Amino acid sequence: MRPFSSRATTPTAAERVRSILAAAHSMSVVSDGLHTEVRRLDGTGAMGHFHLHAPAEDTSAQSMARIPVRLELTDIAPTPVRDRLRARVTVTGLLAAPYSAEATESTCMEFGQAVLEDAEGRSYVTLHALEATELDPIATSEAGMLTHLVDDHSELIPLLLRLIRPHPDRGMLRALPVAMDRYGLTLRLEYPRTHRDVRLPFKTPVTDIDQAGPQIHALLATARRLSHPNQLLA
Repeated sequence: MRPFSSRATTPTAAERVRSILAAAHSMSVVSDGLHTEVRRLDGTGAMGHFHLHAPAEDTSAQSMARIPVRLELTDIAPTPVRDRLRARVTVTGLLAAPYSAEATESTCMEFGQAVLEDAEGRSYVTLHALEATELDPIATSEAGMLTHLVDDHSELIPLLLRLIRPHPDRGMLRALPVAMDRYGLTLRLEYPRTHRDVRLPFKTPVTDIDQAGPQIHALLATARRLSHPNQLLA
């Protein structure tokens, strides 16, 4: 697990995969020639339906028939930004029995690999990395917090733009929050033909959801001070 520090401003691939697995509202399960859409993930996440474990070391267990399975999840921005697809996660593995969407208990899945695909490229995540990574405390609350910011406090977004260096280019059409994690807030700046994302890092990584609000207020306080350069900093 990567130690928390003020220098960490973005989540690792393992942290992002774990957050997506926990916060996703739906996923596709592809196994045994069947493609099943699972849409009731609220409150449980993908891992409420699947239990990942390392490949069996028992040779007798390895000799038993295994059924390949693939979990497909998409990470969609909760705010109405341009190009809302933030990432795709694919987890592959093996099942001891055919998958049943009606199962009342989680399905045991022998882990193969997890792949994260986003604007930065493709990253492979091991089971060890997932197990060694703590769940981002903001992961399951991110959507509600970002939509609340846009719907109820949109006047604060121009204030946050004061923190961006260099300043946004002329011709920007709008700016909206597109993501938030324990390390900071990401704004998407949209232009007529393109867009770019800008990170506003928190002073320290969030370790408890109750710290998220104060960290946002700290960013806003810094932005307000920047608009009054002749005043002493608090």
